[in-house]
Amino acid sequence: MLNLNPCLKSNRLMTALTGLTIAEFQKLLCDFQTFLLRPQEEFKNRQRQPGGGRHHTLSTPQQKLFFILFYVKCYPTFDLLAFFLGVDRSQPCRWVQQYLGILQQVLGHQLVLPVRRISSVSEFLTLFPEVKEVLIDATERPIQRPKNKEKQKANYSGKKKRHTKKNLVVTDRKKGVIFLGQTHEGKKHDKSAADEAGIFEQIPEDVTCWADKGFTGAQSDHPQKVIHIPKKKPPGKELSEEEKEKNRHIGRIRIKVEHAIGGVKRFRSVSEICRNKTEQLGDQVMTIACGLWNYHLEQAA
Repeated sequence: MLNLNPCLKSNRLMTALTGLTIAEFQKLLCDFQTFLLRPQEEFKNRQRQPGGGRHHTLSTPQQKLFFILFYVKCYPTFDLLAFFLGVDRSQPCRWVQQYLGILQQVLGHQLVLPVRRISSVSEFLTLFPEVKEVLIDATERPIQRPKNKEKQKANYSGKKKRHTKKNLVVTDRKKGVIFLGQTHEGKKHDKSAADEAGIFEQIPEDVTCWADKGFTGAQSDHPQKVIHIPKKKPPGKELSEEEKEKNRHIGRIRIKVEHAIGGVKRFRSVSEICRNKTEQLGDQVMTIACGLWNYHLEQAA
């Protein structure tokens, strides 16, 4: 039986194991319990009534929420979870697949999940009417080296010198992740990912964009937009003091997006080497990690 009493008495322990404070955990639990009782898609054709059959180790909604948050935050192996919970290693795998979907629904209900696709400027204005500045960056997560040679080549990041998956991240000045791009192979360039997502096209002209050198060229592609990107040092030359100061100014503003990515990567499921074999699950975990970070920011405000 999973005993949560020590965690419910210590904010430090709860944060270390789930990434949330006790108050945040308890508030999230209310919605989690509601969605947990709803019939899930995979159980619509079940023959046994809900509540029937053997009562497994995670007997309460509180334990189930703690389990899935613990998985996202600490990213233990299924063997380790099975050992401590006294079940077969296949059982934690089924629990993770089931409760990740429910957690994603809960975060969506809380309106803290990042948008995955923006189709027009008017949609951007509808979704984010108060946003006047956005910070754009890309983040990479390490993955296991693929066995297939073509996949090895596609996922090898020359920047990180390892095999990775990449996501485009757009935040506001409050460090909230408002947009998360689709998961790409590590080889894809930051600007190529932005062009594929069409993110610069969908940002209104009166919204200022701050990006790093990985998006060089976006200014010339979109001259009507306000895009600030640090200037690269010319080959064999030096930047002037004015250009260096401008780069420092951009860096002081852009640090917010780095803080946001750092906040998301408090969850080890998106910072350690990804062991999920299905790309859909890896993308889902990244979405949930961003949602949990946004939820934490919202509750701390």
